[in-house]
Amino acid sequence: MKDFFAIYDTLLTGIDTEETVAAVISGGGWSAAETETAFGIAMTVEDNTAPRMYQGDMTGMPLRELARASKSWNLREASFGMAAVNAYYNTPEPLENYCTAGLDLRGQRIGVVGHLKLTPDIRSSAAQIWTLERDPKPGDYPDSACDELLPRCDTVIITASTLVNKTLPHLLELCRDAYTILVGPSCPMCPELLEHGIERLAGLVVTDRSGMTAQINSARRATPYPMGKPFLLKKD
Repeated sequence: MKDFFAIYDTLLTGIDTEETVAAVISGGGWSAAETETAFGIAMTVEDNTAPRMYQGDMTGMPLRELARASKSWNLREASFGMAAVNAYYNTPEPLENYCTAGLDLRGQRIGVVGHLKLTPDIRSSAAQIWTLERDPKPGDYPDSACDELLPRCDTVIITASTLVNKTLPHLLELCRDAYTILVGPSCPMCPELLEHGIERLAGLVVTDRSGMTAQINSARRATPYPMGKPFLLKKD
């Protein structure tokens, strides 16, 4: 691996704003960072073990400074860092589309990293679907099987929460011969990521700030998609 943090540095280099953090919140499976004009979310990882990059209140920090916490090995802090990244990138009017729209996946071997929904057509036409998960459920493979299964896949769909827990760089190495899609509310709408072995980015722009804030504060684990609009960026 040439540079573990290369994908994170691409995100950080593109953040050009003087805005400061007005609020950060965490709960209900999601963390959020808010400025006067933007609102970003990322999956909450509860691991609060390694030393933090920043101590004290994050409110009032420059947004681009908090975004640097995306590189933190304190994964709870990294959740806020990725939320700050998405507060910057996930603001333009999004393109509504499903992550595999227009792709012919018939007869393919598909790897799915994380519990992601696939359409019935994909499930019925694919030759093989392997779901790999850190917390596996019946029928899933543990994430330790990624090294063996992902290099055999034609297409791999990866949850963007792997940016928070720092597994994405290694996963992309395993998928270098596959068509790779990064998906989910933690996904940044940053076209430069398409130069890092990713063919498509599919995520969420939060448009209902108050609704998303209420959901996070309720500690209720629920999908955030009703609070925004999906986007799809692609090379092809």
